[in-house]
Amino acid sequence: MVDRNAEVLAQQLLAWPVADRARLAELLIASLEPSEIGTEAAWAVEVDRRAANWDSGQVKGVAIAQVLAEIDRRLGP
Repeated sequence: MVDRNAEVLAQQLLAWPVADRARLAELLIASLEPSEIGTEAAWAVEVDRRAANWDSGQVKGVAIAQVLAEIDRRLGP
């Protein structure tokens, strides 16, 4: 159960404008995940690699209906 002080604080923060709440959320998330030097650069390289693979035809897209059907199959009863 959430501490009463946390509940009160949350209610106050939810009254903030959206932009302020978004910025606070970014700061809180960043505080939970220690960043490593070069992480952003590594992701940029990965994004470029994947985009190049897509553009060259090395990878193909999958229809969302097919993806959802596979998820249902794997998670089904």
